[in-house]
Amino acid sequence: MIFIKLIFSFEKWAGIDSILTGISAFLYALSFIIISQNNPELGSLLSALFLTLTGFFSVKVVVVLYQRLKGLDESWAFWTLIFALVGAFGSAIHGGYDLANAINPPSENIIGLPSQIDPRGLLTFGVASIGLGFFSWLITKSKEFPKNLGLLGAISATLMMVLYLGRLIVLSPIDPIIVWPALINGRYFIFGWEVCS
Repeated sequence: MIFIKLIFSFEKWAGIDSILTGISAFLYALSFIIISQNNPELGSLLSALFLTLTGFFSVKVVVVLYQRLKGLDESWAFWTLIFALVGAFGSAIHGGYDLANAINPPSENIIGLPSQIDPRGLLTFGVASIGLGFFSWLITKSKEFPKNLGLLGAISATLMMVLYLGRLIVLSPIDPIIVWPALINGRYFIFGWEVCS
């Protein structure tokens, strides 16, 4: 651990994690939408793994965003941090729940039942989109970040909310209201986090 601290600062690790967040978010969308259509077991396993990783990787990123943006308005930045962290941990927990079921399927058929802690992605997509949306708003007010990064974040937050509402109402992972926001947002995550880091 001391060796890691000597090599990179927390912000540099957050930069690496931001890229990993984007990659794992894209791979989650790919697994959930495309791989699961051809191989449901593999798709379930991979989407659960990448959803878990996306949640864990994004934690450092939102802490650094809070640190950089709290000078603009500390109360809004802290409120936003809470939403972003709850969304990140909700994603990791939801992914962990799905991963446990993919590795050791339960004796009862629970396929299609929502996660009890994150029903239909309430935390993963709904709450996280609020956190991302407000961080994006703060980024547009900051001189430290490019304005386009705030716009990109707002688009991503909107797509995440559409994805949450789609999973809540439509349910089918192959419905266009779920497929397109998931795939487009995966691309935005990769591009946006690379710009951020």
